[in-house]
Amino acid sequence: VPAVKSPAVKAIAYNIIAQYPHDTASYTQGLEFYNGKLYEGGGDYANSVLQFGDVMTGKIEKKNKMGTDKIFGEGITILKGKLYQLTWTTHEVFVYDVNDITKVIKTFPWPYEGWGMTNNGTDLFISTGGADIYTVDPETFKIKSTLHVHDDTGPVFYVNELEYVEGFVWANIYQSKDIIKINPQTGAIVGKMNFNNLPGKDSIANRTEYFNGIAYDSTKKSFFVTGKRWPKIYELKIN
Repeated sequence: VPAVKSPAVKAIAYNIIAQYPHDTASYTQGLEFYNGKLYEGGGDYANSVLQFGDVMTGKIEKKNKMGTDKIFGEGITILKGKLYQLTWTTHEVFVYDVNDITKVIKTFPWPYEGWGMTNNGTDLFISTGGADIYTVDPETFKIKSTLHVHDDTGPVFYVNELEYVEGFVWANIYQSKDIIKINPQTGAIVGKMNFNNLPGKDSIANRTEYFNGIAYDSTKKSFFVTGKRWPKIYELKIN
């Protein structure tokens, strides 16, 4: 029986409705909007951080410099009062009480590289740099299932930062200006947003890096996107 061919990926139109200042010290790996605050996990070894603050002013209200010369902070997600933070290559996941991001209350081992993470209210979704997203039990950190991300031509690799929005997983593709929308039942990419033409992307010489970071404000139905050490966060709405 031939495999069912996925339809061609449709472009998703959006409008940028605002721009806000972004912490240019943060090598953005994970972004999440929670209880009116923007939480960010940043990488780059000893510069790695876990922090939160006000998205509109860019003011950081709490910062945990949790990185070392070995520990590189990666994706984050908040589920049932706990904040989970991946590390890149040290195979360790840090768990914090969301009310105190300065203190690790638990760690889990993770067999792969840590890239992006999100949740659907029950399970965690974790990307590891390839075309697979793992569904993981947040209590045991056991892998429950694996999603193979693909478009109409085959697997799509470099799946990075993740955000779960109204039944779909959205993901940055590392080193690209694309965000893809994934069906979490099938792994099929059902749409794509492209950000080649972001306004006012004034870079800081040799400092700004790849487009990365997706957060969603479910109250306003707005997305926030940024990049590693970018000076701006962009707020957008899907058309």
